[in-house]
Amino acid sequence: MFKNKRKARGFREFLLIVPFILLVAVFSYYPLYGWVYAFYDYRPPKTLAQSDFVGFKWFMAIVGNPVRTKEVLRVLKNTFAMSGLCLGFSWFPMIFAVFLNEIKCVPFKKFVQTVTTLPNFISWVLVYSIAFSVFCSTGAVNSVLQNFGLIDKPIMFLQSTKHVWFKQWMWLTWKNAGWSSIMYLAAISGIDEQLNEAARVDGASRWQVIWHITIPSLIPTYFVLVMMQLANFLTNGMEQYYVFSNSFNQASIEVLDLYVYNTAMGGGGYSLSTAVSVLKTFVSMILLFGSNAVSKLIRGEGFI
Repeated sequence: MFKNKRKARGFREFLLIVPFILLVAVFSYYPLYGWVYAFYDYRPPKTLAQSDFVGFKWFMAIVGNPVRTKEVLRVLKNTFAMSGLCLGFSWFPMIFAVFLNEIKCVPFKKFVQTVTTLPNFISWVLVYSIAFSVFCSTGAVNSVLQNFGLIDKPIMFLQSTKHVWFKQWMWLTWKNAGWSSIMYLAAISGIDEQLNEAARVDGASRWQVIWHITIPSLIPTYFVLVMMQLANFLTNGMEQYYVFSNSFNQASIEVLDLYVYNTAMGGGGYSLSTAVSVLKTFVSMILLFGSNAVSKLIRGEGFI
C-alpha cells in the first residue's frame, strides 16, 4: 500500500516537470535537426532535397582553405580574449555581493541592488543607444571635453580598435554584474549566523569576518559557476558584438557567434556556418565534461 502511494506520488511529480521537458525538447533538441545542412551544398531558395550532398566538405573547408583558416583563427582570438577576460574577472560579482551585503542601511542597499540589476533587463540595442549618446563624436563626453578645452578633436570611442576587448567587457560587466551577484547573495544568506557571531565575540573585525568566513563559504558556489563558465568558453553570444560592431572595429570585435551569423546572413554560407556551429558544439561539450571531471577531482563532486 505504501509502495503504491510512493509510485503515485512520483508519477504526479513527474507530470509536473513534463511541460518543462517538452520545452527543452522543442527549443533545444529539435533545432539540432538543422545540423544536416552542414553536409549539403545548400543555397536558398532551393530545398534541402534539391541540394547536393557533400559530406564533410564544409568541415574540411574550415582548415583546408588558408583564407578561411586565417579568418577562423582571427575570430577565435577575439572569442578567447573576451571569454578570457570574463573568466579572469569572474570573481567581480562575488566581491560585489560581499560588499553589497555589508551595507547596513537597508533602503540604500535595496536601491543599489535594484539599480545594478535593472541593466540586465535592458536589450543590447538600448545599451548601444546609451553608448552612442554618451561616447559618439558629438556625444556628452566629447562635448564636455571640448568645452573645457581638454581635446581639440573628438575621440572616436566607439570606432577605435584600441582596447576594444576591455571596453566590451566593461559594458558586459555593467549590464550583468548586479544580476550575477544574486546567486552569491543567496549563498551569503545561507551562511550560519552563529559563525559570524562567534567570530565577533572572539574580537574579529568586519574585514576578518569577510576574509575568514564569508569568502570561504562562497568558494564552492564560485567554483561551480566558473566551471560552467569554462564549459561555455566559446559562447559569447552575438547581440552585444553585433550592435557594437562597425567597419572600423569589426576585425577586433567579431567573435565566433557573430562570425557564424555574418557568414550565414551576410555571405550566404549557410552550410559553412552550420559546420562551424557543429564543431563549436562538440568543443563546448568536451569543455563541459572536462570541467565536470576537474570538479570531481578537486571538490569530490561534479555539477552535472
